[in-house]
Amino acid sequence: MTHTAAGGTVYDYRRRELIEPDWRRFPAWRAVTAEEWRDPQWQRAHCVKNVRQLREVLGEGPGEAFYADVARDQAEFATMSLLLPPQVINTMTTAGPPTADSLYPDPVRRYMLPVASDRHPEWPSHPLASRDSLHEADMWVAEGLTHRYPTKVLAEVVATCPQYCGHCTRMDLVGPATPATPKYRFALKPGDRLDRMVEYLRATPSVRDVVVSGGDTANLPWPRLEAFLLRLLEIENIRDIRIATKALVGLPQHWLSDQVRAGMARVASLAFRRGVSIAVHTHANAAQQVTSLVGDAARAMLEAGVRDVRNQGVLLRGVNDTPTALLDLCFALLDGGRITPYYFYLCDIIPNSEHWRTSVAEAQRLQDAIMGYLPGFATPRLVCDVPYAGKRWVHQLSSYDRESGISYWTKHFLTLLDADDPTALERVYEYHDPIYTLPESGQEIWRRRSVPALSVLERSR
Repeated sequence: MTHTAAGGTVYDYRRRELIEPDWRRFPAWRAVTAEEWRDPQWQRAHCVKNVRQLREVLGEGPGEAFYADVARDQAEFATMSLLLPPQVINTMTTAGPPTADSLYPDPVRRYMLPVASDRHPEWPSHPLASRDSLHEADMWVAEGLTHRYPTKVLAEVVATCPQYCGHCTRMDLVGPATPATPKYRFALKPGDRLDRMVEYLRATPSVRDVVVSGGDTANLPWPRLEAFLLRLLEIENIRDIRIATKALVGLPQHWLSDQVRAGMARVASLAFRRGVSIAVHTHANAAQQVTSLVGDAARAMLEAGVRDVRNQGVLLRGVNDTPTALLDLCFALLDGGRITPYYFYLCDIIPNSEHWRTSVAEAQRLQDAIMGYLPGFATPRLVCDVPYAGKRWVHQLSSYDRESGISYWTKHFLTLLDADDPTALERVYEYHDPIYTLPESGQEIWRRRSVPALSVLERSR
């Protein structure tokens, strides 16, 4: 709860116990037992993949207009196909049966189940939006292995997830194609790709930190993931391994399975003996997503021996863009799940994402507003991921033109793309606010600006 004082918004902390919403409020799950609900295979088998299945689960309460809104979005705008585990749907409209009135403003629905009417009518995409907005594939040193920072790499070990988020920054690669977005496909066989990654890491002693991601590591069969992690642990220079999985929140049943818990304990034990830190990074954007099962899954990973479970969220309009929403989420993670709030990224400039994005100025105000409430180690950093420049705290910009919405940033490291460029560390790099957040004069600048209207295919590889 917040109230307004002379100095601004004040947040009143109250500890809340995590609960698992009653899934029986949904017509399709009225007879589902607790044992079935906790079964990861049941969850995967009952994912919602289309509007027909969505109607079967939600019933007639939302009404025809809502389902038509979803269908139109999937046909015209969506960059990610529909894939919602029951666990995710159960965190929407938690107060009662789903209706249009409860679904439209729901924060989880806002980003996990987009509708066409969400999209901004004039600026559904920024004119400079691109499919791989962070140029990760341009920095592949092996297929799926991005060497973007001097000491860190990103290993995309799988190109699918148990659920698909509408704002996915890797929408160019992850998941099946949608009518609006054909997808890039890995060329190598999965085993060959992982082999090439390991070969590069063995030959590159400057790398100490590997983010094992995708997609979602929960979609790589555990024996294959464990084998890859054990191979990383054999490389002397690797000191940190971060396992990225939205499924800790969207499919906690996977991480609670006996096979995964036992396997993680084996990996964590070996990592501890070798002086390597293992962490799990997850992705929750709204407090209601942090249920008791999510807390159980996080504790299971800590009990297995991982050093930390951390949350890397995305700052999304209508989801977590107020001090209350952000602090409610952080305390739910920290108190109920023992999950450390870590980063909240500004939503990347990908196609059809404008209605989610916030301006740098809004993010700066939010960062200021949440300071002082959380322990320092658990106060998340709001981060702008600037193309070619990398992660920057939102207050680190060099200059900011509020009228045009262009902020300017510098950096102090080289990437593979500019290693031979003597001016790379002297240059400024641009980041662009959503146009609809600009004053009318700034919006008119963009209306007049000549920007090639590249098609989705033209922006692809």
